[in-house]
Amino acid sequence: MKLACVVVFYNPTSEDILNIDNYQNSVDVIYVVDNSDDKVIRINDSNKIKYIKLNENLGIAKALNIGAENAIKDGYEWLLTLDQDSKINSEIISEMKNFIIKNKYLNIGLVSPYHNINSGDDDRSNNTFDEKLEVMTSGNIINLNVYQKIGGFKDWLFIDCVDMEYGMNLNKHGYKVVRLNNVIMEHNLGNVKIHKLFGKEYPCYNHSPVRRYYMVRNTMYIKEMYYDLYKEYCDHLINVQKGQIKRILAFEKNKFCKLKMMYRGYRDYKKGLKGKIMN
Repeated sequence: MKLACVVVFYNPTSEDILNIDNYQNSVDVIYVVDNSDDKVIRINDSNKIKYIKLNENLGIAKALNIGAENAIKDGYEWLLTLDQDSKINSEIISEMKNFIIKNKYLNIGLVSPYHNINSGDDDRSNNTFDEKLEVMTSGNIINLNVYQKIGGFKDWLFIDCVDMEYGMNLNKHGYKVVRLNNVIMEHNLGNVKIHKLFGKEYPCYNHSPVRRYYMVRNTMYIKEMYYDLYKEYCDHLINVQKGQIKRILAFEKNKFCKLKMMYRGYRDYKKGLKGKIMN
């Protein structure tokens, strides 16, 4: 099974760049799509690596689409999607490839490892795999024939909810989002801190105000697009954002700015604004 890979860069550290060495022997080509604002990134020479400099931050969705379009042009049917700091190795990739080869009858749109984010939540069943409504983008292998049929990733989401929308779109069109429960990939969601109050634990991700903007705005668009199909889940997503307001007020710094940007995200959704936020 031939496998292409796209990894999205945004001002990577030297450790992020060296991270490519952990998986480059497990794929046939790597499209490094660089969203960094200015400097060109120096990468170790390799016949497998194709470096694509965008000269500005066009967002995660656009970068993934550029990688996918290059893979399709070069004749690939499957694409591994990675963040610059994705902790993936040859064993994880091999497990996912073997599953795809053995289970093509499943009408697979995407295969994912189980993302261990150390939040205390674990929704795995005892099955080898679960069919999910959505999963995180990092570490997935996507079916590029299906990608073309459903219209790819939505550029105008820019960041946040990109993976969520893609999974829901796959399900909407009858394709399966498969998560392998015994294939574990460590995933860092940022500056996570666990706070305790009245005997309960509350994970706080301490996202920036700008990230809070996109989370609220794009969650509202997700609800608009998919509420008729996935009412319960869309209600859950809205409740998550309401819960984030409480956690920001109780535990996080820079409260006013974060809440202001969340309100702006809701306001811009009501205005129909999409794409990259304008200052």
